[in-house]
Amino acid sequence: MSVMTVEDYLQLLQSKGFQFEEDAIGFIYFGKHYTNASDELINTAIELTLKAQKKFDGSFYISLLETFIANRVKTRKDAIHFVKEKEMISI
Repeated sequence: MSVMTVEDYLQLLQSKGFQFEEDAIGFIYFGKHYTNASDELINTAIELTLKAQKKFDGSFYISLLETFIANRVKTRKDAIHFVKEKEMISI
């Protein structure tokens, strides 16, 4: 199964009614370059941020990405398991 690019994932979310301000898009790409995370991990961080915050929160997203990188989380499955195990957010 191929992983959706960040751009495609954002378009999918926008087609479902999520609206991202220009600064949110900037945060998303900043996080991607800052952490050098894969598209899969970026998309998962976006998804978990939206589920936890009910909107896009740039600082929450960056913190989540940094936590994933620091703990060597590589895949969506690992990320979901990590946040559940650490009780970071309820999903």
